[in-house]
Amino acid sequence: MSTPSASTTGGAVADPRRFRALGVIVLAQLMIVLDASIVTVAVPSAQASLHISVADRQWVFTAYTLAFGGLLLLGGRIADFVGRKRIFEIGLVGFAAASAVGGFAQNAATLFGARALQGGFAALLAPAALSLLTVTFTNPKEQARAFGIYGAVSGGAMSIGLIMGGMLTQWASWRWTMLVNVPIALVALVGSRWAVTESKAKGEAHYDLLGAATVTAGLVALVYGSTKAESDGWTSGVTLSLLAVGVILLAAFVAVEARTEHPLLPLRVLADRTRGGAFLANLLTIAGMFATFLLLTYYLQGVLGYSALKTGLAYLPYSVGTFVGATVAAKLMGRIGARNLLVGSMVLGAVGLVLFAQVGTHTSFASHVLPAEIITSLGLGLAFVPLTSAALVGVDPADAGVASALVNTTQQVGNALGVALLNTIAATATASYIAGHGASAAVRSAGLVHGYRTAFIIGAAFLGVSALVTLILVRTRRQDMTPGGGQEVLTELAEVI
Repeated sequence: MSTPSASTTGGAVADPRRFRALGVIVLAQLMIVLDASIVTVAVPSAQASLHISVADRQWVFTAYTLAFGGLLLLGGRIADFVGRKRIFEIGLVGFAAASAVGGFAQNAATLFGARALQGGFAALLAPAALSLLTVTFTNPKEQARAFGIYGAVSGGAMSIGLIMGGMLTQWASWRWTMLVNVPIALVALVGSRWAVTESKAKGEAHYDLLGAATVTAGLVALVYGSTKAESDGWTSGVTLSLLAVGVILLAAFVAVEARTEHPLLPLRVLADRTRGGAFLANLLTIAGMFATFLLLTYYLQGVLGYSALKTGLAYLPYSVGTFVGATVAAKLMGRIGARNLLVGSMVLGAVGLVLFAQVGTHTSFASHVLPAEIITSLGLGLAFVPLTSAALVGVDPADAGVASALVNTTQQVGNALGVALLNTIAATATASYIAGHGASAAVRSAGLVHGYRTAFIIGAAFLGVSALVTLILVRTRRQDMTPGGGQEVLTELAEVI
């Protein structure tokens, strides 16, 4: 049953089901964000259950984030022209099915494949949800409230996911961190049929399939090459070949985008010095910081002997720090400018990662892990707002949607590349340490800590490079960063994504 779409503009009446639709859209977004964090605490249990190697464990994360980030821009285009409600519902069904496959996986390949499918359907679901939110709420005040609720749920879901992951893994099974998506998706699907009104863009549909294929394949090759380095070495023929193929495919993507009439990513969006710098800084920052979740989970469970539930609860300070940092950033940005705030946040995050590198085999949580969590999370929270604002400031309204989508894309890609690279670095450093000191239980534990320490230092170096990129490239005025300075851009958020 459906009613015509309505608007508050032009004298039309607002859609009476809009707040019901908001509940459905927010539920779908909750599921997507939950899935990005809920498996974090469950990975050690899944690794043991399915006999996943140390080098390959990162594919639980990167299979999802690569598919999500690589296909996100294309997913937005498909939703616009096929129908946002239709794609939203296809995304829900596909995400639920992929989650069920992952929950019942009997081997690593099936789990990795299910995670990739989840990411692919999330790339349809997320932009469709955001677009539906924009076209459903046309009154500016109501739209602001809707986006506020949407953003609050997105921010809180990360914390909820970490705790839920620990609870489900300890009290039921790691498989339920995947299976829990099925009932959530089904409830959202029923709600969509009842409350969401269809909408689609006008005009002829154009899909840059070649661009989507080259960028996704290129990123997969880079990540796989980083993974092979753990077993074959960075100078092996296989590793170098995969890395070279990845670079060639990404270069081909740029060439395709420069020549196609309807590009997936108009290169003019990146041509601006500040925006290009912000996107690069975004990728580097996420690459350095988000691998912390994987490394810290293995440290807490594998070295300190934490249970899955205790590990999830141990992340609470991280979640609180990120929330506080983001809240403070919104006030500081108008006073000191995006560039100064970005550099400060990256330096703070790097200090936190250096503190993580001081952990040992018998470290106290309160004396070492907790301070590092607080400092790193504050740095991450402070970085989110100015990174997004710097990426969108001054963008043409016609490119606002694709620029907004690119913020999410660089975060997903940075997450995938960072996890793959730092996991490989940690595993390689651990293997070298054990080879040089023996194979006793004490040496193995010390070797694991040595690997994590090495990876944390490299992560801090990523943030140092990100701060340097920001200093050199990002140029913003304080008035550009104040509320309202980018309002026209934000109101165009879902026109393309």
